[in-house]
Amino acid sequence: MAIEAMLAHAVDQRVPDWLDRQRISNKLAIEFQGKQWTYRQLYERAGLFAGTLKSLGIMPGDRIALLARHGLVFAATVHGVIQREGILVPLNTRLQPVELAFQLHDARVSILVFDSAHRELAMQTTKALMELQDAPPLHLELNGERWDDQVTPVYREYIDLKATQCIMYTSGTTGLPKGALISFGNHLWGALGSAIRLGVQPNDRWLTPLPLFHVGGQSVLLRSVIYGTTAMIHASFDPVEVNRAIDEDGVTLLSVVPAMLTQMLRAKTKAYPTTLRNILLGGGPAARSLLEVCVKENVPVSQSYGLTESNSQVATLGLEDSLRKLGSAGQPLAFTEVRIMGKDGLVPSYQEGEIILRGPTIVSGYAHNPKANEQAFRDGWFYTGDIGYVDDEGYLFVLDRRADLIISGGENVYPAEIEATLLTHEDVVEAGVAGMADERFGQIPFAVVTLRAGATLNQEALEEYCRQRLAGYKVPKRIVTADALPRNASGKLLRRELHSWL
Repeated sequence: MAIEAMLAHAVDQRVPDWLDRQRISNKLAIEFQGKQWTYRQLYERAGLFAGTLKSLGIMPGDRIALLARHGLVFAATVHGVIQREGILVPLNTRLQPVELAFQLHDARVSILVFDSAHRELAMQTTKALMELQDAPPLHLELNGERWDDQVTPVYREYIDLKATQCIMYTSGTTGLPKGALISFGNHLWGALGSAIRLGVQPNDRWLTPLPLFHVGGQSVLLRSVIYGTTAMIHASFDPVEVNRAIDEDGVTLLSVVPAMLTQMLRAKTKAYPTTLRNILLGGGPAARSLLEVCVKENVPVSQSYGLTESNSQVATLGLEDSLRKLGSAGQPLAFTEVRIMGKDGLVPSYQEGEIILRGPTIVSGYAHNPKANEQAFRDGWFYTGDIGYVDDEGYLFVLDRRADLIISGGENVYPAEIEATLLTHEDVVEAGVAGMADERFGQIPFAVVTLRAGATLNQEALEEYCRQRLAGYKVPKRIVTADALPRNASGKLLRRELHSWL
């Protein structure tokens, strides 16, 4: 059967529930801060959580928001929502209440689940949400230790690959978050494509110090269940702790961004063990100097390119090509097509253009956002807005993560969102934001503003104004004034010229 026919056949089918297949297994499924759950235990807790949702009146198809960093709470919620046939809405714990409230309202959430560490943020978010709607969602707090075993567990036998597993919000160049509709089919084909490129071994232990509310973190959770391997979760990134886990805990796979890997290499005191078979490096193009250090020190790194809309990996460089194709994000995964689109159509090898994607890992669109869908999804292709080229062997080279995107410590920071916030201040007439180099985070945002007549810049006050409205990593770390911002003939802001004010 041709691959196209296989894909068409598969996406119309339901498959056995991935966790149900592991329900009697005593193999390690999850490890978080010294606590371990076997697949049997994960299955039991997911069923109890699904039963709790049912007892609260949550129906199949309802949206369940999750505000948590506790790995066991996150894992139980992800799989419990699946068992209840709900739709997960993972929330970024670093956002401000007003930002989270927008997502809850846009997704039409029925219940907000949170861990104990984020109780106050959940309450503040609900308060902000009441400015947008009349009734608040239900609340459910989990602490990762106690589970309601008085409810009747709820389980499912099958998964519809076309059904939505989660709505994951990703900021856009307009500054407004967009809810990407990730399906179970997106997860399955992503897992298969990744397995073909990276391989799967029975003893695999995939460590993610990335937040689970990002697509890279959640994909590790789902892929591990599909494979029947172990997901290792760190609550936050600590280079010393990650190195220790690699040395002592049998980590075989690791997902990080370039800024994280740089800190790990500086902190390590000895060569990594041979049990570490691959470090998946995403989150934006890596500096050639970093990749050269990895080659010199025999650190097994595969540079990768992915997005929320592609449910993580699009292309990944095989270890066998790490020297020959240094700097490339690799060839597309098995079921993903990559093309480069110029202003007049597809362009040949080595010519720069917009990266466009097609395949079963690409989301169907954004929730409740027809304008964004019309712009990004055209003729069966997803237009990423990222710039790159492919060589004559089909290897992808990514030149920029969207022309103006700032990657700060692995977080996507969009200048338009910060500019929109600055422009709400009564003294700011114009605002431009770009990224400047930072040793710790890779990049950090800075701003250039023009002020109303008679106003003077109080940088601390303006930073605090932003901090009340934006996540901390989005707040400009430097703000300077200008008589006018650089613009082209059509009035478009030229962000690349803002660096002249540094």
